[in-house]
Amino acid sequence: MKVGVPKEIKNHEYRVGLTPTAVRELVHNGHDVAVETQAGAAIGFTDDEFRTAGAEILPTAEAVFDWAEMIVKVKEPQAVERKMLKPHHTLFTYLHLAPDVAQTRDLIESGATCIAYETVTDRHGRLPLLAPMSEVAGRMSIQAGAHCLEKAQGGRGLLLGGVPGVEPAKVTVIGGGVVGQNAIAMAIGLGAEVVVLDKNIDTLRALDHQYSNRIRTVYSTRESVEQHVLEADLVIGAVLIPGAAAPKLVTAEMIKRMKPGAVLVDVAIDQGGCFETSKATTHAEPTYIIDDVVHYCVANMPGAVARTSTMALNNATLPFTLAIANKGPKQAMLDDAHLLNGLNVCKGKLTYKSVAEDQGLEFVEAKAALEQL
Repeated sequence: MKVGVPKEIKNHEYRVGLTPTAVRELVHNGHDVAVETQAGAAIGFTDDEFRTAGAEILPTAEAVFDWAEMIVKVKEPQAVERKMLKPHHTLFTYLHLAPDVAQTRDLIESGATCIAYETVTDRHGRLPLLAPMSEVAGRMSIQAGAHCLEKAQGGRGLLLGGVPGVEPAKVTVIGGGVVGQNAIAMAIGLGAEVVVLDKNIDTLRALDHQYSNRIRTVYSTRESVEQHVLEADLVIGAVLIPGAAAPKLVTAEMIKRMKPGAVLVDVAIDQGGCFETSKATTHAEPTYIIDDVVHYCVANMPGAVARTSTMALNNATLPFTLAIANKGPKQAMLDDAHLLNGLNVCKGKLTYKSVAEDQGLEFVEAKAALEQL
């Protein structure tokens, strides 16, 4: 199969779809790989490294799309990239379609087969291709939040862990999944006072067992969310409904009553955000202030540590990339129900139910859509 890797063009996105190591694996399996020039240069993966691994270097994204059968990316295709997609393409990348009607319609119109990293599952019902970026984002959320708490950034002027004789900052983590777990680990490591809210008692029990009296675990209700958001100096939004828009758990009214200079970090922003006042920001302009509360809502947080993120992502995606290339997309998905769960759009059909429900579009079962391949 011809596998193409264009350079990412989203604002401050430096990750790359394949590392030279991953390219070498594909070439070893008999596939051809083409990489857009400088696609990985910003994070130290040079064109020469890709050539040595067996890739051809092409001068433009247009050349990559024209040449390739399969496109491997990191972020959702931007409007200019979506225009390059053709019915023969298989697109393998993060899509996050639920809050992005324009992208959904463009992918449907392209006729391409579009498989989303974030909805591929495993036998435990987890999201293995989202997990590495969730780990990165969870850890970064505390790093970013601690910076935003500085007075010069609009925050309360607090050191997250305090110092001897001065109380640490209070951190509320909403959601105890992969993002939340990594946020908790970082916050505890920096000496913050941590509360985690979740609706899953087993999750809370596991966190309580892991951290004992170093954190407080609270069952999530409207009342408990309100209480602990209002008490917090830093709130981490770490909720996820796979493939669907994030629920708005923190209302604009709550935010008006928060401490002046408190900070919200919305890790769920790729799925629309879990704070009512959230809107996607970029690494160039990561924050804004509403009602004296600092909002950090960067839509591609792991892009800030792009080399680490790229290698972690490739570790997770490579087995699926190889399966698609070795077997072809149809057979690969028929052989693996977990990869089939990643199919969001196929030959002009929307195949992910929660996206269809969120956007009021027609839904077609994935296996039925595959019959057109």
